[in-house]
Amino acid sequence: MTPVSMPTDMCIITTYRCPMECKMCNIWKNPTQKSSEITPEEIKMLPDVKFINLTGGEPFIREDLEDIVRVCFTKSPRVVISTSGWFEDRIIKLAEKFPNIGIRISIEGLSCKNDELRGKEGGFDKGLRTLLKLKEMGLKDIGFGCTVSNNNSSDMLSLYRLSKSLNMEFATAAFHNSYYFHKDDNSISNKEEVCSNFEELINMQLKENSPKSWFRAFFNMGLINYIEGNRRMLPCEAGMVNFFVDPSGNIYPCNGLEKRYWKESMGNIRETGDFNTIWFGEQANKVREMVRKCPKNCWMVGTAAPVMKKKSYIKHPVKWVIKNKIRSIRGLDACLDKKWYDVGQDPKQGDLREKF
Repeated sequence: MTPVSMPTDMCIITTYRCPMECKMCNIWKNPTQKSSEITPEEIKMLPDVKFINLTGGEPFIREDLEDIVRVCFTKSPRVVISTSGWFEDRIIKLAEKFPNIGIRISIEGLSCKNDELRGKEGGFDKGLRTLLKLKEMGLKDIGFGCTVSNNNSSDMLSLYRLSKSLNMEFATAAFHNSYYFHKDDNSISNKEEVCSNFEELINMQLKENSPKSWFRAFFNMGLINYIEGNRRMLPCEAGMVNFFVDPSGNIYPCNGLEKRYWKESMGNIRETGDFNTIWFGEQANKVREMVRKCPKNCWMVGTAAPVMKKKSYIKHPVKWVIKNKIRSIRGLDACLDKKWYDVGQDPKQGDLREKF
């Protein structure tokens, strides 16, 4: 068994309350009670890490979000909030107090498509207006987050171009099923069109001057691989370097768990009161063993990025990036040689092609 070290990344799900009514997510139908949600004092019991993501539901629905952020900055030098952008004034007010905060606003398409998918008229306008104001204020760590589902992948390309013109970050995901979203029927039906648009995005990213964008191109190839139903390219090590905390204080290896496969907590910080006891405990090790055999072929940035950067695995994305950057310079399209990299992981991990 690989020795367990302290985690470097954590994601805190601050609430399941949300003003949006997204088609790909039913969190808004299953809100938490305000009185039961994790508190700033309980967050103080979590470890110091390199990166914290605050998400929801909608984090800005929390009236004490400022207190949560203040605690988080004692835990990590980088804190990023994922938000719908619905609460414009609250976002701007928080950014005035914490100018080094990161903000990712989830926008699923241009105006009509975004508002259709997120279930609220005016959502696109609010999100873009907020990003423009944050840029005007001088915030650096800001950008779009786009989850590709059916019929919005062409809008993804337009959002990417918009983000580049504004010199903002652009993060991608493909929708999936999870206990967290209360969904088990998310499925991309127009795979050919979606994968073609991702391929176009990859070629645009490889033309950039930023190595970060080249590695995002590799990540997006992993999304094509996921959409096509192939087994996960690199291993999943959720619960090793990263973890999720839900609003009740439960610690999970990731947010992609589904009861039909398995779903088990590593422990509860509210009940235990000591993170190390949970992280190095027998139950956490049991969960890690379940991760090693997890059949889901998820490819999300929270669990893909850490293994892409890992010393023992990084040579694979590096080789792909070098080869395809050279192709891009020569005016050639990327070679999407999607493959399963055998690095010693359980061959059943991330492979839903076999009946579980």
